[in-house]
Amino acid sequence: MEIKKVVIPAAGWGTRFLPQTKALPKEMLPVLDKPVIQYVVEEAVASGIKDVIIITGWQKRAIEDHFDRSFELEKFLESAGKIKELEQIRKIAQLANFIYIRQKSRYYGNAMPVLMAEPAISDRYFAVMWGDEFIKADPPRLAQMIEVFERHRGGVISMIQIKDKTQVSRYGIAEVSPLEKNIFKIKSIIEKPSVDQAPSNFAAHGAYILPREIFDIIRKLKPGRRKEIWLTDAINQLIKSGYPVYGCEIKNGRYYDTGNKMEYLKTVVEFALASPDFSEEFKRYLKEKID
Repeated sequence: MEIKKVVIPAAGWGTRFLPQTKALPKEMLPVLDKPVIQYVVEEAVASGIKDVIIITGWQKRAIEDHFDRSFELEKFLESAGKIKELEQIRKIAQLANFIYIRQKSRYYGNAMPVLMAEPAISDRYFAVMWGDEFIKADPPRLAQMIEVFERHRGGVISMIQIKDKTQVSRYGIAEVSPLEKNIFKIKSIIEKPSVDQAPSNFAAHGAYILPREIFDIIRKLKPGRRKEIWLTDAINQLIKSGYPVYGCEIKNGRYYDTGNKMEYLKTVVEFALASPDFSEEFKRYLKEKID
């Protein structure tokens, strides 16, 4: 029961980044020289994923173009002797087998793009990763989750500890019972609770391993908050049905919430400071501006 497919929802409007995202998908915002969604795909591939199913909308054609071959560009780079750049763009199209599905549901909410992927899912289990955030970890986050899945055979959700408790209202917070050092049994998830309502400081979000049963649950859900249909509600129903769902606290990981303006800026700065090509000059530039 290998995890061979990942669903990446990328059909949202990206309203927090308007007007930039009027024509450019938020998943295509660059972190140095790569768009955010490429970091997500690369993590999935490094974890053994073969098929990448991206749920898009009419305004997201740039995502498909990015992971496609560009023969004209390849020909130009080859003739110009830019072999390094040529190898980079060829590698992008060869990362995985890409499948694109347009979201056509009349309902909104982050559960709907997951449901849209059902026709492309033939296996019992599959992964879900959001296209506008990622975790840099060693080993990769999804690989850590797959290890938990192979040991416990159930749903798995990545978890991070929220150090600042005032920030718990930004996330889905899990009520958990400990099993092993970084593995927990999830009892329920409360979406964006107040500080007083949060059952822990574990945010359960970002990446999921789910069974096909989730599709029927989503189909039967009624719109909830903001009249949208939420994946958290479906997972809570899955847990209530007696299906085991585990939380995997990601080891050696750093979470990048690139769907948020301030966190996106921090991500770009952090990656620039870590880059051997930019770090020294960028440090000098920042020091000059701060001084």
